[in-house]
Amino acid sequence: MKIVMQSRLPGTSISRHICEWGKDRAENRSVYTIHEDLSTALTPQSRKRGTYRGSLLPLLVLLFTCHAASALDTSRSDVSLFIDSMVSEHDYDRATLEAVLQNAESQESIIKAISKPAEKSLEWHEYRDIFLTDERITAGANFWREHAADLQRISDETGVSIEILVGIIGVETYFGRITGNYRVVDALSTLAFDYPPRAKFFRSELKHFLLLVREENMDAADATGSYAGAMGRPQFMPSSYREYAVDSTDDGKRDIWSNWTDVIGSVANYFVRHGWVADAQVVSRASLGEQWRGETPKNTTKPKETVTSLSHQGVLFVTDLPGDQKSQLLTLEGEDGTEYWVGFHNFFVITRYNISVMYALAVHQLGQEIALEVNSGES
Repeated sequence: MKIVMQSRLPGTSISRHICEWGKDRAENRSVYTIHEDLSTALTPQSRKRGTYRGSLLPLLVLLFTCHAASALDTSRSDVSLFIDSMVSEHDYDRATLEAVLQNAESQESIIKAISKPAEKSLEWHEYRDIFLTDERITAGANFWREHAADLQRISDETGVSIEILVGIIGVETYFGRITGNYRVVDALSTLAFDYPPRAKFFRSELKHFLLLVREENMDAADATGSYAGAMGRPQFMPSSYREYAVDSTDDGKRDIWSNWTDVIGSVANYFVRHGWVADAQVVSRASLGEQWRGETPKNTTKPKETVTSLSHQGVLFVTDLPGDQKSQLLTLEGEDGTEYWVGFHNFFVITRYNISVMYALAVHQLGQEIALEVNSGES
């Protein structure tokens, strides 16, 4: 199976726009972090090197061309109607709202990023190699050790395994290294009013963001994230922030930018709310037995089979889950040829974070590899 890399809403390193790399370099961030940010914009083969060996001239050009922007015109009919609806439906202060939106910039780079996603088609083994690097696994083990108490407490309280918590954070933002540099108000305003294909969705997210700013007593200009408006270390869209973010430190704030305890608790809450089952198997490697007939089904994030039905069709796999457990045969291209997997309920809960079979398997495997690293260091 192949997947075409596209701009996805959480806005993680999977689809980071090259202009953000220019920003990172301008802000003197580490070469290694910059390079990881470009792991998909360049090539999988280059991801493990600590430097970029190409010419800097194109990147310098990008630094000066990626920031074409214009102030949002609040007198536009569509913007004016949005303001009216926020005032009438949510009792938003008109003067405050107008000031926030007048300060927003519609940015051409955001439109380009979401309109022209990376055209790189990746097989599973290429996708996996982006995230399951020695460096990321080591960083994950260090993260686990540093936050062991919070991870254990939150895992015990919610039933979400530590492996999944660190796997999500590791894939989403490389443990906080890659969170995006766009102002959220710019990203959402641009896409809400200057990107017709998804205007309805992004106007809804802009609404949620403005309500969030008021609820959390935030400065709208301070929040940063991806070009699609995904925010903070877990890359929550504003609607997800309002629905799933939690205050795990009891300080009266839900801080997903700088408070790791809140980040971990919020990710765990997301999984709980989407039906995570504690201690249940996520996925199993499989093979096709002699009974199997026909072609393998296309990968889907909506399981249509059960443990029993797959077994009867000749799919060989190991599980202690009951026969009526929802399951799905998955087919992926590994380095040594076709790989077969069977995903169970918890596997598809992971896809609620990002609707991708390969994403879910990468999260699961990264968490498992990090756990092995942590345990080997303790032995």
